[in-house]
Amino acid sequence: MTSRFNNWKPPEFDERNMTKWNWMCQHHENLELGVNTDIGAFTYINAKFGVIIEEGVEVGSHCSIYSISTIDNKSGQVVIRKNAKIGTHSVIMPGVTIGENTVIGAFSFVTSDIPDNTIAYGIPAKVQKNLDTAAKDTGG
Repeated sequence: MTSRFNNWKPPEFDERNMTKWNWMCQHHENLELGVNTDIGAFTYINAKFGVIIEEGVEVGSHCSIYSISTIDNKSGQVVIRKNAKIGTHSVIMPGVTIGENTVIGAFSFVTSDIPDNTIAYGIPAKVQKNLDTAAKDTGG
């Protein structure tokens, strides 16, 4: 990890459910953060039914992560696996798991599970590339 994580500590929430980095989480008692996570400013997390963000995950600014949706009455735990990256302005809906080492492109709307080691983007987000295959194709 980069040196910026040498002194990583879990966030503290104020009376408005905000962190000092200007992202917020309602029901933060149901939020599990792995070490060395990085969540961008103006991101909103609703963890009423649980949100797990594993070690090394990067979430871009202005993202929304919902464990409950009052529009369609869906609810369910959201899991973002180790070393995943979520592009800016993306929305993750209830019950979704995003796989380990997966990249979600900016402005994506994630409504279903995304497997490990893939790149996914779009509205709704769909797998566009398998990173294991891409590495083999380039000799990596």
